[in-house]
Amino acid sequence: MAVGEILLFVMAVSTASAAAPDFSRDIRPLLQKRCVMCHGPAQQMSGLRLDRREDALKGGYSGPAIIAGNASASLLVKMVTTGRDGRVMPPAGPHLTTDEVAHIRGWIDAGASWPDGGISLPLAGSPKSTHWAFQPVRRPNPPIAAANPIDAFVLARLRQEGIEPSPEAARTTLIRRVSIDLTGLVPTPAEVAAFVADNSPAGYERLVDSLLASPHYGEKWARHWLDLARYADSDGYEQDGIRVNAWRYRDWVIHAFNRNMPFDQFTIAQIAGDLIPGATIEQRAGTGFHRNTLTSREGGIDVAQLRDEQVVDRTNTIGTVWLGLTIECARCHDHKYDPITQRDYYQMFAFMNSSEEVNLEDPAPGELGPYLRKLTEYRKQLAELLAHYNIPELQPQWEHELLRAMANPEERLEWTQNLDYVRVYLDHGWEVLRTPPEKRTWKQSHGLTRVFLKSPGPLGTRPDVKALKFSEGFQKFEALDAKYPRLSEVPAMAEMAQPPRTFLHVCGDFRNPGIEVQPDTPAVLPPLPSGVRHDRMALARWLVAPENPLTARVAVNRMWQELFGKGIVATSEDFGKRCDPPSHPELLDWLASEFVASGWDIKHMLKLMVMSSTYRQSSRARPDLDQRDPANLLLARQSRLRMPAELIRDAMLEASGLLNPAIGGRSVRPPMPASLVKVAYRAKWEESEGPDRDRRGLYTFFQRSIPYPQLMLFDAPNSLVTCSRRERSTTPLQALELLDDPVFYEGAQAMAFRILHESGGADFRSRLAYAYSLAFAREPDSQEFAAMSRYYDRERSKPHADEAAAWTAVSSVLLNVDEFITRE
Repeated sequence: MAVGEILLFVMAVSTASAAAPDFSRDIRPLLQKRCVMCHGPAQQMSGLRLDRREDALKGGYSGPAIIAGNASASLLVKMVTTGRDGRVMPPAGPHLTTDEVAHIRGWIDAGASWPDGGISLPLAGSPKSTHWAFQPVRRPNPPIAAANPIDAFVLARLRQEGIEPSPEAARTTLIRRVSIDLTGLVPTPAEVAAFVADNSPAGYERLVDSLLASPHYGEKWARHWLDLARYADSDGYEQDGIRVNAWRYRDWVIHAFNRNMPFDQFTIAQIAGDLIPGATIEQRAGTGFHRNTLTSREGGIDVAQLRDEQVVDRTNTIGTVWLGLTIECARCHDHKYDPITQRDYYQMFAFMNSSEEVNLEDPAPGELGPYLRKLTEYRKQLAELLAHYNIPELQPQWEHELLRAMANPEERLEWTQNLDYVRVYLDHGWEVLRTPPEKRTWKQSHGLTRVFLKSPGPLGTRPDVKALKFSEGFQKFEALDAKYPRLSEVPAMAEMAQPPRTFLHVCGDFRNPGIEVQPDTPAVLPPLPSGVRHDRMALARWLVAPENPLTARVAVNRMWQELFGKGIVATSEDFGKRCDPPSHPELLDWLASEFVASGWDIKHMLKLMVMSSTYRQSSRARPDLDQRDPANLLLARQSRLRMPAELIRDAMLEASGLLNPAIGGRSVRPPMPASLVKVAYRAKWEESEGPDRDRRGLYTFFQRSIPYPQLMLFDAPNSLVTCSRRERSTTPLQALELLDDPVFYEGAQAMAFRILHESGGADFRSRLAYAYSLAFAREPDSQEFAAMSRYYDRERSKPHADEAAAWTAVSSVLLNVDEFITRE
């Protein structure tokens, strides 16, 4: 039974009566009260409604609840007397008395008379809620005068607590902080020197504007969004197949941020870009957001279950990313804490249940020329290969047998597994199989031939076919494909021509359908506009509608989280009743209202935040706050934050001069321990060569079964589900990674080369000062100079040590210092 929609009577309020039961007097009071449902045996009555006679007589999954004239056979009577598995309804509170059950029995035996128009019964999940996050966003006035409204809210709270804010950070600290936060890169020594020398009032604002205009801005903020999108370069599960075109979505996100695409358009393109009238491939590419869910190409999988899990993941992800709600808790039962019913969940599920995966042909720049030049040669060799294995003659027989099995699955059991292979190994495989050969695209024909070579089924056991060694042919087929240039495609979504009906899943089990539901939004939130078609476009527009109380709050809170280390609501993934209360609720609402009023301008909001005095404060610890505000909730100082995994790699590559600053493109594979690759199922890790070896961490190939060790040691998410906030751990393995990883050792060597050739002086002091400017954007103090001088002398005195070796050791130390991996 679905909580919030399925209605049961609760405790009786009427008294026993010897007379025949009267509906208004004896039965209505029982039905007008609703029990608190559980997610156990009672849910097997999914679909039951007692507010309408036809529904009560028809019943739900387990049959009719009321059989007029036969109380003994009615499921309703059973559930309030003996129940199931020891569970008697209602599950909470006292059970119905003998007299009250007698009223129901007598009423049913008398024919179960029902008033016209049904009964007015309260539904669970009432749209009324007093929780702050479900209330409309208001625009409060700043409580005190301040140049930046953000400071007005923060300072007012500090004054209330009798706490003084911290002074502004040093300019060297400030430029390193804001550069890392807006572009993910540390400033060069020249940039630091220029900023320190610029004492004009507008100097900092010019710096902020230049960083927001940098193409690296899009890379930094794309990484944050890709966490939410659960981006990866592989499928997941055991076989964890490679997604050769996944990077097209990553590029789309980078360019969207660099163009400062308004967040409402950014949302619409990702939820329903394919439904934009006259949608371009660029707009449809945004729906690659939904393609980051896990998938499997393994033969023998339950395709229906896999699709259900994918739709569930897409539904859950939308709930977290835009609404900041744990709607997945309502997959099996009504949400335990938030006013979200199981029906609400499957109404959201229905939006995604009508879509399917598609791959759009769209060659990336530079691909088409090499492809066309090799196309004739490739197709000639392919034809020769297929002819050698007699494919043109045998494949039609194979297809004929499969079509027969599709029409008569029970009579053709030996071929049914091959049918599954066609659907698993080839996108829309059954549709391709049903398409006459002359009407298939070259891509479809090529894909179906690949499946035939891989899985010829019973046909491959015939002596004349078995001698052809199809497995050998398949390997040659794959090798030929890998040898020649391919055109990349854009992973996207599209509406299905005949979408399936959506049912509530009893106990979350897709094999156990309950009542049918239509696409709709949770009842606790403002409804969809009347008269609109309930599709993904309606959902997308509803998410960014001004009256939606959650989306803007959730979005600005995550921006704040990136810049201050913690959101105004610390649980940025959960704005429901179990969330941490906002530290500055009025500031959150002001920011949310400003975001909408600005036209959903992300750069405007980020500039507003980093220009504030609150952001520019020193991050030095203060003894006076140790007891009063140890978590820095009041923002009397900035937060000192360990950089994300990718940015640690980027900082090392920058300091060493190795960084390849190219933007966009395919993922790359830095050196990976061979022992780790062997652990994964059939995994291969071909190290990138040349400049690709030193791309930013954002572009490191992320294979779910063997994620890149450096990323995982520094708390990168596993990409299996959406991640709203990363952990920041401190472990011994992190120190070993920075000290011993070949990538970081190469960085230390390259940094030593820079120190020796770029420092501008041959003396130790000049070289160390340059090393510190590369690593920390500042000069060493006297204690640091003395310590590093002793260390340098010790390294230089080792047998066979030269200047390069000594400075490599010094560089390795600097790359291991806490300050290097920290944003002050």
